[in-house]
Amino acid sequence: MKTLRKLVDLNKPIEVERFILENDCKNKTRNNYLIAYQHYCEANGIDWVKPFLRNERYPIKVPTEERINMVISSATPKYSTIFHLSKMGLRPDEISKVILRDLDLDRGEISVRTSKLGLERTLKLKTEIRDLLRDYVCKNRIEKIDERLFPEPKTIRNRWRFYRKRAYQKFHDPELLKIRLYDLRHWFGTITYLKTRDLFFTKYSMGHRNIESTLHYLHIAKGILNYNEEYSVQVAKDLKEFIKLIEAGFEYITDFDGWKILRKRK
Repeated sequence: MKTLRKLVDLNKPIEVERFILENDCKNKTRNNYLIAYQHYCEANGIDWVKPFLRNERYPIKVPTEERINMVISSATPKYSTIFHLSKMGLRPDEISKVILRDLDLDRGEISVRTSKLGLERTLKLKTEIRDLLRDYVCKNRIEKIDERLFPEPKTIRNRWRFYRKRAYQKFHDPELLKIRLYDLRHWFGTITYLKTRDLFFTKYSMGHRNIESTLHYLHIAKGILNYNEEYSVQVAKDLKEFIKLIEAGFEYITDFDGWKILRKRK
């Protein structure tokens, strides 16, 4: 509203609408302007009907884990910990809400608090991330169980840009400059679906409210170009080995001479 107030007369709906629709920006930004102006009109008794604009869907290029890790390796231990949580699909606002109470480092779990966009969920921590969180809590002497552990979302995004540039200067790879912080969440959603082929597990892991949002990752997974097509192949000789391999992310392919053949992307 501050921007609109500077550039147009808010009491002239036609003028405001024309300015918003002709503004050089994405439909998502235009819709934010329209919604804000709609509230202004309702509060001031101005008769105006908000036009409908459909947000554009842009193709998402999922970065490789190698390039993501190149950026993370250029960060301090504090932000390395934060970015590893981003690799688990946490949104910046979800990371900023994490408190000590949400961590169960003995079981290796984190409870993700709901944001306005998603749902609460409990995720299993990899050993590496659990150790990073344990070190972070100890080094910062965090003792209050309801104390927030990490900075605000805006700070997290700004530091990602800073360390992304540092990684580019270190590795001389221009592709690093294209990786947005939110792409780490896209990477997690895509890889989770590719490993499990389970839409509902992917939906839960991502904290989606609607399955339609999860279906987007199915399409990304089908069209992904930079995902490693090499596989590790394992043979299960009995039920115990089969269960162990399935839990490790291997996908059942077929039976051969009474043995079960499984594979997993490298």
